[in-house]
Formats: sequence, structure tokens, C-alpha cells
Amino acid sequence: MVNSAPTDGGPGPQAPACVQGAEPPGLDIEAGRLLFAQACTFFYAAQSIDQLPAPLGPEIAFAGRSNVGKSSLVNALTGQKALARASGQPGRTKQLNFFNLGDRLILVDMPGYGYAQAAKEVKRDWQGLMFDYLRGRPDLRRVILLLDSRIEVKASDHAVMDLLDRAAVTYQLVLTKIDKITPAALAAKLREAATLARAHAAAYPDVAATSSDSGAGLEDLRAQLAQLV
Repeated sequence: MVNSAPTDGGPGPQAPACVQGAEPPGLDIEAGRLLFAQACTFFYAAQSIDQLPAPLGPEIAFAGRSNVGKSSLVNALTGQKALARASGQPGRTKQLNFFNLGDRLILVDMPGYGYAQAAKEVKRDWQGLMFDYLRGRPDLRRVILLLDSRIEVKASDHAVMDLLDRAAVTYQLVLTKIDKITPAALAAKLREAATLARAHAAAYPDVAATSSDSGAGLEDLRAQLAQLV
């Protein structure tokens, strides 16, 4: 266990939460607001599979390339500016960071992947720890896989989606930084991500679109995650 605080690594549209037919049936915005209004605190960090804490309840894990905005999204969802911290050396953080949201939901910040300057052994460690965690965690409800809306989907993103398929873990594609692109570019990116989700067996069909800066899409994503509690 690591007792230190965790590390990670032009105006646009207010987007809908997902591309597949507006809001999912039964989406409860108020339930999401109430859940993420609870106190959220960092409580554990693990650098190997034998360091994982005992399951405390349903878990939602956040994954993505280094600098995709994982820390910013966790902070924005919980309304805390410094709950999760971006690393000064993207691609170097290898640990899983666990946050307790009101004793109702555990948020797990996964190590970033695919950073060009990361050492090869760091990438191997990420895949080993990640795959062991994904296939063996009984309370893991969903992985939120973040994609930067401003850039193309990378080979490392495809590799992680294949890994999640093999682990048989449900994951949802979530676009980040949508305030930095035009409405037309966002619409194209949503179509691309929806097509990508349909091509993977373990991918959740709805693609969320978010901005940690403007708040776009956050309340709908909170509501979707509240359904998993």
C-alpha cells in the first residue's frame, strides 16, 4: 500500500451524453447528482496485484492514454479540484489509485498508457497489472475508457480495447475535451466512436461526450454510473 496522494498524468459545443439515441432509458439525473455529491477520498494505491485492497463495493475504473484527461474527469465528476492529480511525468505512474465515493462506489484511476516517452518496461507493467486486475476483480462494474476528441484513435487504444474484450469486462467509450472542437468535428467523432464500440464485444453501446472544463456531459455520465451502484 502507498499512503501518499495519487498521481497520474477554442470553445465548443455542449454535447449530448451519448450518440446512441439521446439519453438511455431510465436515466436519473438526480440520482447521479446525489451520488457524486457525496464525499470522495483517496484511500489506497496498489502497484502489484497482491497489493489490491479487499473489495468494498461496486467499482468503476477509469482508463486512457496519458494526458487524455483522466484526472480532470475524476475531479470534475466529484466536484473536487485536486482529488486526482496529473503526473508531471506522463506515462510513469504504474499504480492503481482507489477513491471511496460516499461508501457507495469505488472509483479506480488506472495508469495511463501509450505515452511516447514511457519506457517499454512501464508499458509491460501496465498491461500485466491491468489485465490481472480486470479479469479478477469481482466488484468491477465497468471501465470508462477515455478518448481525446481532438485526435485520432491510437494503436494503443485499440490494443487496450482488445485487452478489455479478452478480459470480458464491460467498458464505455467516453470522449474528453469536447469544448476544444467544433460541433461538426464532435458529431464526426461520436459517429466514429459508436462504430468502434459496435466492433468490440465488451463495449457498452452508448458513447459519452464530456468536457471537464465546461461541464458538458457530466451530469448524464454521473447518472449512468449511478445506475451501476
